[in-house]
Amino acid sequence: MKQMTRRDRYRLALTSAASALVLVGAGIVATNANAAATTLGAAAAQSGRYFGTAIAAGRLGDSAYTTIAAREFNMVTPENEMKPDATEPQQNQFNFTAGDQIYNWATSHGMRVRGHTLAWHSQQPGWMQSLSGTALRNAMINHIQKVMAHYQGKLAYWDVVNEAFNEDGSRRQSNLQGTGNDWIEVAFRTARAADPSTKLCYNDYNIENWSYAKTQGVYNMVKDFKSRGVPIDCVGLQTHFTGGSSLPSNFQTTLSSFAALGVDVALTEADVTNASTTQYGGLTQACVNVPRCVGITVWGVRDSDSWRSSESPLLFDGSGNKKAAYTSVLNALNSAPPTTPSTPITASPTPSSTPPAGGSARIVGSQSGRCIDVPNVSHNNGTRVQLYDCHGQSNQSWTYTASKQLTVYGNMCLDAAGSGNGAAIQIYSCNGQTNQQWNVNSNGTITGVQSGRCLDVWSTANGAQIQLYSCSGQANQQFKLVS
Repeated sequence: MKQMTRRDRYRLALTSAASALVLVGAGIVATNANAAATTLGAAAAQSGRYFGTAIAAGRLGDSAYTTIAAREFNMVTPENEMKPDATEPQQNQFNFTAGDQIYNWATSHGMRVRGHTLAWHSQQPGWMQSLSGTALRNAMINHIQKVMAHYQGKLAYWDVVNEAFNEDGSRRQSNLQGTGNDWIEVAFRTARAADPSTKLCYNDYNIENWSYAKTQGVYNMVKDFKSRGVPIDCVGLQTHFTGGSSLPSNFQTTLSSFAALGVDVALTEADVTNASTTQYGGLTQACVNVPRCVGITVWGVRDSDSWRSSESPLLFDGSGNKKAAYTSVLNALNSAPPTTPSTPITASPTPSSTPPAGGSARIVGSQSGRCIDVPNVSHNNGTRVQLYDCHGQSNQSWTYTASKQLTVYGNMCLDAAGSGNGAAIQIYSCNGQTNQQWNVNSNGTITGVQSGRCLDVWSTANGAQIQLYSCSGQANQQFKLVS
């Protein structure tokens, strides 16, 4: 975000959020001796989460900056390089140079990328600011389609809409709101059609306090969207904590309340005045305590890189040294139960007493009516499976074996590429390992023997990718084998 815009708005005196600094849940827990990772990204990954940072393309030539970023983080959000003014400076003339630079740097270091952001009242190019009504609505749709097409299949998340609410819980009166109250819904539906493989998020600031009007406004929108099938997968809480907006004692309640609607939650732009150890540790512990809190991103690497640099708000000082808050975050991440076969986050449902009969069958999603499909009839190890219209071809024909494998083409197995939330489900040469063994359960779920987690899909559209996720009892985790 542009510095002056952010600085002005975060000076809002949120008296309702300025409750006493109370550590969330059980508080900071001592590091688990069996899971003592030494970097933030590695510690988060143990429980299937990520710990990310915002990266600026202009700083990628700074070796001290990139050394810390590559060592510590496993998710990247571009600071400004994927925003509307950067990606479409002239109408229908797109520029992805800086965004691609960050994407390529991140993926070359084994990191995933969050897209930020597609539709926002701020940082619009001049030509977009001059539009209104139908012309602006069409321009927004075109922008989402073209930007997402460029990054199709590459990004883990997209912040589709950013900061669309006022502090009182009403809609912000922006030029986008002026196109009609359904503009956010249109943005999400356009995004889902443009790229079914990425998770779609609403992102905002000052929505950390459960009793705050703005939080309730966003919550009610998400609840409405979920009830009507509007495609929204996650809510991003920016978590900028300043003198006027400290860590609220009900922060974990906020996270769990959003998660109960069936969306992931993430802390997307965290920074804290003077890097308060208790606030950093508390916000991290709150995320760790909520299974659908998928990760945390801090907004910058070192204090000197922050838009709030004078407030020393990050985990590394200007010289790149770890601060006390770093240790509090690392300890909280290490306190999470590791994702291993011996300690699954959720118990596996009771397996069926009698596995389905051998022979070929389609695996049909109860929510979507679509089949688990190997794209393009691929036989390559590591090809990620998806939902697709059922057609009876060999790439949708599965056999459940006596050894609990789901095989396709006779010699390729359905395989989990990890055991944490969000792990990719792919095909791989059968090897007899537990990540290729599945329980087909009487309640309609298919759970990994290794992980105890359910096959899960976050969309009903063609091309939606299958993943592992903690079992929730929702229809997007229910499948049936149909001969």
